Parts: sequence; C-alpha cells; structure tokens
Amino acid sequence: MKKIFTIFCVLCLLLLPTYSSNMQKNIIWAKNEDVLQINSKASLLMDYDSKTIIYENNSKARLPVASMVKIMTLLLTYEEIDKGNMSLETMIPTTENASKMGGSQVFIDPYVEYKAEDLIKSVIMMSANDASVALAEYISGSEKAFVQKMNDKAKELNMENTLYANCTGLPAPEQYSCANDCAILLKELLKYEHYHSLSKVWMDKLVHPSGRETELVNTNKLVRYYKGCDSGKTGSTSEAGYCLTASAEKNDFRLIAVVIGAKTGQERFNYVTELFNYGFANYENKTIVDSKVPVVENYEILQAKCKVANIYAQEDYYGLSKKGKEIGYDISYEINKAKAPLKSGDIVGVLTITKDGNVVKEINLIVKDDIEKIGYFDGIKIIANNW
Repeated sequence: MKKIFTIFCVLCLLLLPTYSSNMQKNIIWAKNEDVLQINSKASLLMDYDSKTIIYENNSKARLPVASMVKIMTLLLTYEEIDKGNMSLETMIPTTENASKMGGSQVFIDPYVEYKAEDLIKSVIMMSANDASVALAEYISGSEKAFVQKMNDKAKELNMENTLYANCTGLPAPEQYSCANDCAILLKELLKYEHYHSLSKVWMDKLVHPSGRETELVNTNKLVRYYKGCDSGKTGSTSEAGYCLTASAEKNDFRLIAVVIGAKTGQERFNYVTELFNYGFANYENKTIVDSKVPVVENYEILQAKCKVANIYAQEDYYGLSKKGKEIGYDISYEINKAKAPLKSGDIVGVLTITKDGNVVKEINLIVKDDIEKIGYFDGIKIIANNW
C-alpha cells in the first residue's frame, strides 16, 4: 500500500507543473484579444456607436444562422409600423400555413386574429416561427414576397454575405448569413425603443383569442443573467449549431456580440459573456463630437436680424479606444458664408474627423434655430441708430 501511495504522489507532482502552466495560459488568453479563441464556427465583438470591430474570427464566413434570421423579420415589421402601414394594435389574421410551422412556436390558432404586438412579442421572446410567418403574410401577402423584402433590405444595409430563403431561419440549403451581417442587423433593430421594451423581458404570456394561454420565456438567458444585456436573438438547428447575437450596455458604452455554431446552448451564452467581459474591461467609448454643444459660438450670419448664431454638428460621433490610451482623433471644420434667411436644420458647413491622417467621418454643420433675414425697415432703423 505504501508503494502504491508513493507512486500516486509522484504522479501528482509530475502533473502539477502542467496544470499550473495551463492556468497561466488562461490568464494570458483573457488579457489579449489577439489570442482570444472562441470555439465556434464564427464570432465577433463590435462597438455599437462606431461599428469598430474589437474582435472577430471568421466573421464574414457564409453560414446558416438559424433563428437569428428573425432579426430581419422584426426589423421589417417595425419599418412597416414606421411607415404607417400597420400599428401595434393592428389585428393580424392567421392562416393554416402559419399555424403549422414547425420548430419553436407559440401554437397560434388558424383563421383568427391576433394583435400585432402579441405576435411581435412572441417572435422576440420565444422565437416563434408561426408568429413570424403570420406577420410576413400580413405585410407582404405571402412569405415568399416577404423574403424578397428581406433580401432587398440586406442589400440596402450592405450585408454582402447574407441571403434569405424564409423568415424563420428553418433549414434551407440556399440560406446563409455571417457574424458581421448579424451585428449590423441588430444595430439597426436596436433603434426601435419598442423592441427594447420587449427584448429585455424574461417571462410573459400570450393570451390566444380563445382564452388559451401560452407561457413565454425569453430564449436569450443573458437578459436575466448578464447585467447590462437588454437585447438579442438566439438560434439553433442541427446545421447551424447554437447561435446568439446580443447587445449589452454599461456606463453608456454599448457592445454587440455574435457567436455562430457553438456546440451547446450553454456554450453560446458563455462565449458571448466572455466577449462582453473582455470588451467592457479593456475598452471605452469617448464622445468626439457632441451635437448638443456648439462647434462655433456666435458665428456671423450675413443679412440676419440676429446677426450671429451658434453652429452645431448634425449628429454625435463616438470613438473607441483602449482604456488608458489617447484616443487620437483630430477635428477640423469649414463653414460657408451663411446668409439669412435660414431654417432650423439648414446646412452651413461640414466638420471633418480624422485619425492618423485618414478621414473617418464627415458631419454636416447646421443651425438649430430659424434665422430671419433683416427687413427694409430694420435696415433703416440700424442706419438711424448708427447715424
């Protein structure tokens, strides 16, 4: 027995350096994005404001993305609401085709009407295929016609590695997307406050017209378990693996993370958590241009009653930088000889942002108030006062 115990102790001592070495490797791995490895088919971490890619692996590879296709379905639905073609209160008639969709569903009844908001909520929280098809059929008349809208929108957003074949993400040989395009798409969807109000809800229920109830539990577990995560879309099929596109915000700094093709459902959440943790620990977003603060104060406006006006940037601009490092952006501007009359929002010049000598953004300069032209009698009055 003593001999066996001695052999066991020797083996433990021999294995100890290997274990310590692996621990050290893990520490390095967590500190350096160059060697950060997410063991999925593709992954990406993007700054929301500047669209700067912090980390990527195989991010433009054309891959099946399962139900993350529904990000586009939701985006087009909200655009229809924006256009006034429907509202959240619109009653959506259902078909037998929609009610028979397989995969994830909320078991809608055929030949009845559901409120649009309830179907949208079912897509966001439960990734419901039946609700997705019901919305598509209402918006375009058929899922096939809706898919054409999806592909047209993808081209508009320069999603070069995306092709849709359905509105659900159910397996289709000709359908694909990529991590980069999924991030672009979620950024667009995040513009809709109503989406935010539902995407962070953990549990709810769908009340069917018959009174029957279906419990809704958000498929994106990170909205409950990761502080700051308030949106996202999961997906999983045998061909796509386990996928997640999600967004989180801390201290006014928002990130978007994408994982495609993880081996398990828990792995995708772990990988996205790791990407978020790395981004928030090592980077920060600084305001380079604030549209609320004048670029130029009291600029002379020719032939204006008010004589001078403040000039503003038309939009904000944020720059991503590693914590503790100078951000390194330069700003210059040119203003035209502004002449009254001017209306709020009129463009009077351009602001240019450069980094390392390269132009990264040009922003229009505007006035924010209506500026009246000096009238004939105003001119007489000014001459009289100066006489």
